[in-house]
Amino acid sequence: MKKVSILVPETAVLAAIADPRYMFTAVNQFFTSTGLPPMFEVQLVGLSKEVRLNEGLFSIYPDKLLNEVGQTDLIFIPALSGDMKTALELNKDLVPWLVRQYQNGAEVASLCIGAFLLASTGLLNGKQCSTHWLYANEFRQMFPDVELLDGSIITEDQGIYSSGGASSYWNLLLYLVEKYTNRETAILASKFFAIDIDRSSQSAFTIFKGQKDHDDAEIMQAQKFIEQRFQEKISVDQLADLVALGRRSFERRFKAATNNTVVEYIQRVKIEAAKRSLETSRKNVNEVMFDVGYTDTKAFRDVFKKITGLTPVEYRNKYNSIQARAIAA
Repeated sequence: MKKVSILVPETAVLAAIADPRYMFTAVNQFFTSTGLPPMFEVQLVGLSKEVRLNEGLFSIYPDKLLNEVGQTDLIFIPALSGDMKTALELNKDLVPWLVRQYQNGAEVASLCIGAFLLASTGLLNGKQCSTHWLYANEFRQMFPDVELLDGSIITEDQGIYSSGGASSYWNLLLYLVEKYTNRETAILASKFFAIDIDRSSQSAFTIFKGQKDHDDAEIMQAQKFIEQRFQEKISVDQLADLVALGRRSFERRFKAATNNTVVEYIQRVKIEAAKRSLETSRKNVNEVMFDVGYTDTKAFRDVFKKITGLTPVEYRNKYNSIQARAIAA
């Protein structure tokens, strides 16, 4: 029987503790209902016998304290809430235990922005990771030695797992159920919990707001110019001249400040505008394409799919309420 340990940190998101417990106890019930023994021993693990969450609105009573846990096979780090630096300080005493368990053979999985606590252990240095798209810039600033994969739902690297934002961690739970049991059980779980088992990207849910958490005034000026005039054809040389920088220096500083190349940033601003139009207007794809400054249908489609994971038509059908009603009818 595999031992599954779900951490109960301070400032944790309650659902990110309850959901993995629900998933793996449900899988146990699938097995016992057919006369087979349960597959998992599921336990909540914490630093204290009571952890109060949501400003004391909820209390969780871990099954075991950290020092009572010997060997375990799989550890879940739930999503945290509030200011991340504060959350990490409150939970710093969990770090040595996590490192020791991983070194002793346990696998570790973070859910959503639980990736911050996982990264604070140093175990992710030089490895790939996923987290909520909204926290990507903050994560990169705090943990520059970790390779954050934008838009990814599930990341696996040397026995360390992480998931994308919010409810996308259900896909990581299914992935681990399949790994520790079999595909048939994972499919049963996906049907029981009504989850799309093979969803692999959170890109369609990303809202691009521009990376402005920096102090480079010239790059900020260029960003504002792009966002105000994205319908036009904007060149790198034009932007460099605007802020009185040489092209190479401008490109280097732009990448350092925004984590995007200039071309990538322009594309993302254009596609974000296209997404909003596809969500709310009656315009067809070609009209939207021209509105955001594209004239080549294939180029627009390719960039749109690269950024969102969906074609423009698929995106409109999925998120435009007018289109959705028409399809339903």
